[in-house]
Amino acid sequence: RRRVVDYAEGHDDLAGDRTSRLSPYLHFGCVSPVAAASAADGTGAGGEEFVRQLCWRDFYTQLLHAFPDLPRRPVRADARDDWRYDDEALSAWQAGLTGVPIVDAGMRQLTAEGFMHNRARLITAGYLLKRLGLDWRDGAAWYARWLLDADVANNNGNWQWVAGTGTNPRPHRGFNPIRQALRFDPAGDYVRRYVP
Repeated sequence: RRRVVDYAEGHDDLAGDRTSRLSPYLHFGCVSPVAAASAADGTGAGGEEFVRQLCWRDFYTQLLHAFPDLPRRPVRADARDDWRYDDEALSAWQAGLTGVPIVDAGMRQLTAEGFMHNRARLITAGYLLKRLGLDWRDGAAWYARWLLDADVANNNGNWQWVAGTGTNPRPHRGFNPIRQALRFDPAGDYVRRYVP
């Protein structure tokens, strides 16, 4: 409950790591999303933002039920499916050796902890898809290999959202990793934690 009170202001702060860290517990059913939402009730804007994130998890579960091919095929009929294949670029991204500090920090956090901050997930996914032009399925598979909270619906739904192949109403949206770093890790503390 304490972490939820300032969740709205702090959940994107990469260095502060002010996320709930409940995702593995939700994934394995140790904590009910309803119980988590109930505990957040009455905590103001932080609780509302936290519950909104829980709703995204539920949304992707329902999407997977309606679209069982979510891990394999684009949801959008008009989605691009002309991804590049470059083993060297993919390996560098996986190892956190792209040369883009915020991307490398996120990828190194993933393999070191089995966790990655949600904002870092968006940045690293955006880099793989929009900058390198590589297939979202390769990224989703890598996350699934390492994440403790690797939920099939949530992982693939979010990857398709970033790729513009899923439910994103703005499929050409991109995440500029430098602007994201300046906004969500302005002092570079998160980057230095994983990329000394």
